[in-house]
Amino acid sequence: MKTIVFAEHHNGKFTKSSLEAVSYASAWAVSAGGTCIAITYGNIDASVLGTAGANEVWKMDALSAADGDQVTKLMLAAQKESGADTIVLSHDLVGKSVAPRLSVRLNAGLVSGATALPTGNTVKKNVFSGKAIAHVTVNSAISIVTVLPNSYGVNNSGAACAVNAFNAEVGTARVRVKEVRIEESESIPLPEADKVVSAGRGMKGPENWGMIEELAKELGAATACSRPVSDIGWRPHHEHVGQTGIAIRPNLYIAVGISGAIQHLAGVNGSKVIVVINKDPEAPFFKAADYGIVGDAFEVVPQLIAAAKAFNATK
Repeated sequence: MKTIVFAEHHNGKFTKSSLEAVSYASAWAVSAGGTCIAITYGNIDASVLGTAGANEVWKMDALSAADGDQVTKLMLAAQKESGADTIVLSHDLVGKSVAPRLSVRLNAGLVSGATALPTGNTVKKNVFSGKAIAHVTVNSAISIVTVLPNSYGVNNSGAACAVNAFNAEVGTARVRVKEVRIEESESIPLPEADKVVSAGRGMKGPENWGMIEELAKELGAATACSRPVSDIGWRPHHEHVGQTGIAIRPNLYIAVGISGAIQHLAGVNGSKVIVVINKDPEAPFFKAADYGIVGDAFEVVPQLIAAAKAFNATK
C-alpha cells in the first residue's frame, strides 16, 4: 500500500489540520505495511513533515494552494508517479475542493470527513449533522479520504525525512490572491483550537465581551460566537460557529449565554466536552452538555476567570 497526502502551510508553518492528515495517512499506511509520501509546495522546510509520520516528501516549487485546480493536477501527477492506491487530504477548504475532483478523475471512492482510521476498507464518519455515525466501505482500486480536523491528533514521534523535488504540469492559476489580511490578534484559529469559549446574545451587548476574551486567554482558548451575535455585528463573522458557520471539534467547548438551537449544535456537537452556562434551566443546550451551570453569566464567568488565574499561578 502506498499513500500520498497533501500538506498545506500558511505563514511559514504547516497547518495543524495538514499535520493531522499526514499522521492519519502515515498510520493508515503503516497498518497496511506501506509507506506515506507527503506532497507539498513552496519555500518551506518540508522535512519536518517526517516528524508527523511521512516517510518522504515531494515538493513542488510554484503552486497556488488557493487554486483547487492546480492542487488537483499536482495530486493527480503525484498519484500517477507514485502508484498510490490511497489519497488523504484534510477536510478543510482545500480538501473539500480537491477531493471530489480527484474522485471523478480517478474513478475513486471518496469518504469525506473521516473521524477514525479505516478498519480494512471501511471508514467511519459523522452524518446527519453529527447525530449519527456511518461506516462507509470503499471497494474501488483507489481510495480517497478527507480527515475531519481535530478528530485525529498529530503524532510527533517521527523524525525529519528526505525532501525530493517534484514537478507537475499544473497550468496557470485561475484563482489569483490579490491580498492577504492577517488579523492583529493572538487568537487561536478556530479550526485548530483545542479549547473554545463561545458566547451568544445572553451577553447583552458587545461591550461585555471582555470577560469572554479574558476567560479564553486564561484557558489558552479561542473565542467564538453564535450566528445571531455575528449577524447583528457584535462579533466578526469569522468567529461564528455552527452549521452555517465554522464546524469545530475542540476538546473543550464552553458556551455562555447560548440557547443551543439545532443549527448551532450541528457545528459544535463533535466537541469532546461541552460546558453550558445559561440562566434558563430549560435551554436546549443543556441536553447536549456534559456539564451545565444554571446561573447568570455575569456572575459565573468572573468566578471561572478567578479560578483559572489561581490555577495558572500554581504552574
